[in-house]
Amino acid sequence: MCVPPRWLLRLAQGVGIVWAMPVTALGLAVGLAALAAGARVRISRRELACVFQRVPWGPGGALTLGNVILDTGDVLERACNTYAHDAGQGQEPQILLADHERAHVFQYMALGALFLPLYLLHGGVVASNPFERAADRYARIGRGWWPWARD
Repeated sequence: MCVPPRWLLRLAQGVGIVWAMPVTALGLAVGLAALAAGARVRISRRELACVFQRVPWGPGGALTLGNVILDTGDVLERACNTYAHDAGQGQEPQILLADHERAHVFQYMALGALFLPLYLLHGGVVASNPFERAADRYARIGRGWWPWARD
């Protein structure tokens, strides 16, 4: 496996951040509203994202919008079930929510504003969605975040 030079990786990340900017702006707007409601914010170099914690809306868990992660919990680095596990599609070990959401950040950086319509076309928040399967796979084994990679 060929590893690209560090400068090339940083360049690609910068291009991806700019490409995802329209959705990131939406995430920042939601995050700023969450700050007014008691959330807190931090920049995560590992996730390449602005992480809002203690977001007081939603059913629990996290939502990624571009390079913004909106998390209802106190810490993003917590264990959670995979979508397949919760859907009864087999026993799978727990994953870290931070790793799952990082995969979505990478997906946004590759697809930009196309992420949202493609995600919704594939069913949204369901275990069969290739975006969720890929994020779970990435969280489990540390690679394979691309939605159409082979399992």
